Amino acid sequence: MSPARVAAASGIAFVALFAAAMVLLDRAPHLDAPDAAYAAFYAGGGDTLVVAIGLYLVPLAGIAFLWHLTAIRALLDTLTPRPSGMAHGLNLLAGVVFVTMLFAGTAALGAIAFATSRGSTVPPDPTTARALTALGYGLVFVFAVRGAGMFVLTTTTLLRVGGVLRLPWAVVGWLLGAFLLLAATNDPAALLVLPAWVLLIAVALLRHRSPADTPDPTPTVVEH
Repeated sequence: MSPARVAAASGIAFVALFAAAMVLLDRAPHLDAPDAAYAAFYAGGGDTLVVAIGLYLVPLAGIAFLWHLTAIRALLDTLTPRPSGMAHGLNLLAGVVFVTMLFAGTAALGAIAFATSRGSTVPPDPTTARALTALGYGLVFVFAVRGAGMFVLTTTTLLRVGGVLRLPWAVVGWLLGAFLLLAATNDPAALLVLPAWVLLIAVALLRHRSPADTPDPTPTVVEH
């Protein structure tokens, strides 16, 4: 399978896993919820298992993203002109920052739900639960989202220079990347910008034909 198709398939897998994980994790009390909502959620134990399942999906989404990143970089290595070393390196670092901060942030956000789902009988202090939620939100919406924005910008630029993306597709990618890089929000809906871009890239990659995929038009001469 060509790197373009591997990147597309792993990107689609990332989108499915990431979206499912975020929907499940969103069942936990938000940062602006009152203390009573925190106490009732963790005392009742109703949706803590759902949040814990979402937490388990996050590393699977991260693995799919790293697979997607690696396949895209393998594709970039086959393109002419070759991408610059600085942009290529920044692309890798931005992807790693995104995954690292995503893992750390969601771990903080789902820590108490995970402990409750595993049988912890100690009722959590709402102040502690809110502090962990704030830590998780900060790591995800301040750091992970910025890493995602830089990854979107660099990947879009590299694929555009390599001739994989047409200009209108690249403009959409640059706008989405700029939003992730500059937006100051903790609205969970903002996290859907990255999977939307990954789907866009997956479609472009499925439509892309590398030189190796193009049949040689030169007729074969058979000697008698």
